[in-house]
Amino acid sequence: MNKKQLKQLIEAALFAHPQPLSVQRLHELFEARGVSLNGVRSALKSLQDDYNDRGIELVNVASGFRFQTRPEFGELLAGLWQERPTRYSQALLETLALIAYRQPITRGEIEQVRGVTVSSNIIKTLQERQWIAVVGQKEVPGRPQLYGTTAQFLDDFNLTNLSELPSIDFSDETTAETAITERDDLHD
Repeated sequence: MNKKQLKQLIEAALFAHPQPLSVQRLHELFEARGVSLNGVRSALKSLQDDYNDRGIELVNVASGFRFQTRPEFGELLAGLWQERPTRYSQALLETLALIAYRQPITRGEIEQVRGVTVSSNIIKTLQERQWIAVVGQKEVPGRPQLYGTTAQFLDDFNLTNLSELPSIDFSDETTAETAITERDDLHD
């Protein structure tokens, strides 16, 4: 199989498959035809270059490669779908951020940082979206569940790994307790 055929075959596979495909999976699909792992990588790089100036792009996310529209066209294309995009509450987003940045983390630890109880619906929604999962249990009395993010979270947020999350300075951490103390000091 020549390079052009391999590139076309990989392009077709990525287009046809509903989920991202990893380099290893693509190699497994075409290995019987004499395709090497480096050949797959080279074809993917060439495809990425081919789509540099088009309305779609080939991106590498946590679970593999996929085609997607360029982010700058998102608003213009939103009218194609009748559904409104889901709006998430501030509480849900804060909970997701805490899990993403401090995983593994228990529900109690999330509540301690946020200063309010975490609704069961928030945890349920995050699990239904497959953005978080139970990754273990903390070795303390009561053995609370530990939550962490999933590969689906990385895929949906266009990340290959957690190190790509924007950095946040936790050195000046404000907890509910310190916020209340600061507020009381201002009113005195």
